[in-house]
Amino acid sequence: MATPGCRGVSRLLEKLENSVKNGEYYEAHQMYRTLYFRYVGQKNYKDLKDMLYQGSILFLDANQKASGADLGLLLIDVLIKSEDKSTEIWCRKLSTLFAKIGTTYATERDSFLVQAVKWSSLGSSRGDPALHQYIAKVYWDELNYNQARHHYIHSQDGKNCAKLLIEFQMTKGFKCEIDLFVAQAVLQFLCLRNQITASQTFTTYTENHPTIKKAEPPYLLPLLNFLWFLLQALETKKLQTFAVLCEQYQKSLERDPCYLQYLDKIGQLFFGLKPPQPKKSGGLFGSLIDNFLEGLEDGSDDDDESARGNPAPSTSRQLLESADLD
Repeated sequence: MATPGCRGVSRLLEKLENSVKNGEYYEAHQMYRTLYFRYVGQKNYKDLKDMLYQGSILFLDANQKASGADLGLLLIDVLIKSEDKSTEIWCRKLSTLFAKIGTTYATERDSFLVQAVKWSSLGSSRGDPALHQYIAKVYWDELNYNQARHHYIHSQDGKNCAKLLIEFQMTKGFKCEIDLFVAQAVLQFLCLRNQITASQTFTTYTENHPTIKKAEPPYLLPLLNFLWFLLQALETKKLQTFAVLCEQYQKSLERDPCYLQYLDKIGQLFFGLKPPQPKKSGGLFGSLIDNFLEGLEDGSDDDDESARGNPAPSTSRQLLESADLD
């Protein structure tokens, strides 16, 4: 049997719903805001969250976007105040509101997204991966590939990220950029320490892109071979292999200046390299390789006598050359 309080809330929600349906938008909006302050004062967060969510849906479906977005922002405020960590439930609901706000009200929508990410961060700076996954799907449905890609990078959904990248490349990219689309995503995932999603993205992309359709090398595009070897090197944690890979695929890596910055970060995160020191000559790539070699020298005490007597990359270079991939 419903309690008097529950019956009161139900009657109130019904009254508010009828007001919106009858076109009394301003009055209904003000009533929601009044109830917001009253319920916050009472710390009645549970009823308030449900009320604001349903109210936001009502306004958005009635094409009252500004009012709907406002109630959505109040909802996020209550989620923060109540320290609600039910991200599995609310990430999906917030993404529903985000989709309904639409692209016309860009300012309100951007404010809503910023606050939603802030709530979902729970002490981190990036936001909950599930929220980013849902938001990415909304942008993808709107064919906003750049924003969809951005949010997939902060998710843990490598499969859909790869499928988006395939569609993005085939729709907006050039044929010569087939490898660039997945390379940037994989390296960015690794810079965020998301090794599993990076591998999942690479595998799904290469297996499903109509021009590639291969699970393993040799690939026709050198950069894809580099990524495959890099993911293997991360499993073995062999700095020597990492250094030789970057040296052997230098030409491919120089296609995008950002790659060197990503690899510098990856070297620090996964192989314990120190930040590279500026060099007078040799450029950024020369500094990166020198840093790799210094790291190899620092770890030479663990190598056998043969390894001590030769430059560190030699053995791995022979392994790569024997594969004859490019």
